[in-house]
Amino acid sequence: MLFRIVYNSEATLLMERRNIMNDNSALYAFNKFGDDILRTAFAMTGNYTEAEDITQEVFLNLHAKPQNFESDEHMKAWLLRSAINRCKNLRKSARIIRNSPLDETLENTLSCEFTSRDNEIREMIAKLPEKYASVIFLYYFEDYTIKEIASLLNKNENTISSILQRGRKKLKTELEKEGYVYET
Repeated sequence: MLFRIVYNSEATLLMERRNIMNDNSALYAFNKFGDDILRTAFAMTGNYTEAEDITQEVFLNLHAKPQNFESDEHMKAWLLRSAINRCKNLRKSARIIRNSPLDETLENTLSCEFTSRDNEIREMIAKLPEKYASVIFLYYFEDYTIKEIASLLNKNENTISSILQRGRKKLKTELEKEGYVYET
């Protein structure tokens, strides 16, 4: 009986250590990648408040359901994928249809300091279909390579390259309609 109590006590201690590590990994992830995730969510939703909510949900999910990551890049990819998926879900929801985007929250443009031209272009990107918007954002704003985006989105590199090319064409057309001169 004494052995069993010690065993349970050691198991409890081990579980407590795991919880501390999980708490630390979520906190570590937030400190290291919080701005990146917020910037991604903001670029995809066009709404600072929604971006904050999505960022909070992503890190709460990591805290509640800890993951094992091979590296910081693996962790960042998981967080970005989670944020992108939540942005997709938001676009599908009725809530996004009822809310007006960005008008009243534009002055809260994060610590990433988008210029007014960046904001206009980002809004045009956000109006593109999601598959184009996410690839363009990851490529141009987060500086991911096509290979990294393909890995992150679980798609073939050639598919990502085609999506990026088509997205650029669609964005160029939209920018030209707004009077922008497209730089090549």
